[in-house]
Formats: sequence, structure tokens, C-alpha cells
Amino acid sequence: MSDSTKDQFAARAFPFVPLEFSRLPGAESTERARAFFEEMNRRRTTRHFSTEPVPRDLIELAIRTAGTAPSGAHQQPWTFVAVSDPDLKRQIREAAEKEEHDFYHGRAPQEWIEALAPLGTDEHKPHLTDAPWVVVLFRQAHGLNPDGSKRTYYYTQESCGIAAGFFIAAIHQMGLVTLTHTPNPMGFLGELLGRPPHEKAMLVMPVGYPARDAKVPDLRRKPLEQIVVWK
Repeated sequence: MSDSTKDQFAARAFPFVPLEFSRLPGAESTERARAFFEEMNRRRTTRHFSTEPVPRDLIELAIRTAGTAPSGAHQQPWTFVAVSDPDLKRQIREAAEKEEHDFYHGRAPQEWIEALAPLGTDEHKPHLTDAPWVVVLFRQAHGLNPDGSKRTYYYTQESCGIAAGFFIAAIHQMGLVTLTHTPNPMGFLGELLGRPPHEKAMLVMPVGYPARDAKVPDLRRKPLEQIVVWK
């Protein structure tokens, strides 16, 4: 950065604070990294949820964790709507199943249907009423200035995607399960949940404990050599 650029930033007087960072010994870094990988490698997505209640403070902590995600220009373009009301969950399920029925019976291309086949999915979505919580992530397509005018937001898809990953990791770490559900289309969620037009539903995530007889597809993750290129 040139001296003139530094002077320009200094003139704008953005506050900075010291980075809180503690460097770990190499062995401890490796141990932590391996333990985290092994824990996350046990994470699986299930569609079979218990109706057992989950305390609100756990959901709050997962959302607070998601809110620590990096975002474009630190604009934090996300809204999490946490639903536990049984009637509202029923309405979400009914609307989602209507859209999903149309998707599976004519709207989806055959290639997509074939790709979904190993997962055993169809238009029936009992997880939306069985799970004690349904958390819907809305992406703020833009912000609003105090006078109500539009404020441009940057990299909203990427930012919300990272936040969703943080949320999923937090849910797994606390011994719960979740599912990333994307009914197609999702416009009904904004209306049901009273969100403004500039907020677009991005993910529906039921959260709870797995049912006693919960099952998951017998799938394998790609090995490292198929997901990385070293240069």
C-alpha cells in the first residue's frame, strides 16, 4: 500500500483494534485440526427427526455462531428465522410439499431426479413438522438506508453460504442434527414468515435430535485427491 493510500485510509478514521490471536505449537495445531476433521467427518444429514424438544438457547448459540462468519464488506446480509410454533411449521410443510410435488412430478429435469435418487427424497417432508425447530436462512439481496432507500450489498450469496456452514458445524458440535432443504421455489417462505421483499429465502434447516430409528444413505465422501489440486 502506497503512502498516499495509507493517508487516505487514515483520513477516513476507521477504527482498528488489535487482533486477538494466540499462536499454537505445531503439535497442538495438528491435534486440533485432526480432532475437528474427525468430528465433522462423522456429521451426516438425516431426514428422520425426533420430536423431542430442544432448548431455545442452543438454537440461539448456533445462530450467534453463524453470525461470526465473514461477509462482503462486513455487511452481514443474513436473517435467521427460527420457528418452533407447531401451526407455523405445519403451514411451512404444507406449502413446501405442494411445491415439491410439482417439482418431482414434472418440473424437475430427469437428470436432476436421477441425481437425487440415492438420497431417497420425494415430495413428502415430515421433517418440517417432526423437528422441534425449523430455521430458515434469508439472504438480504440489498440493505436499507435509514431513509428507506436501497443500499447495495456485496457477495451476499457467498456470505450467506459461509454463515450456513458455520451454523451447520455449530449444530453438529452440540450433538444435534440438521438438514439443508431447498424447496423449489421458495417464495412462499417470505410471505409465511413475514419477511420484506429484499430478503430471499435461501435454506430451510430443520434442527433437532435424530429419531431412534434414523437412517442415512450409504454414501461415501470423495477422497482428498479428488477435491484438491496442489501447486
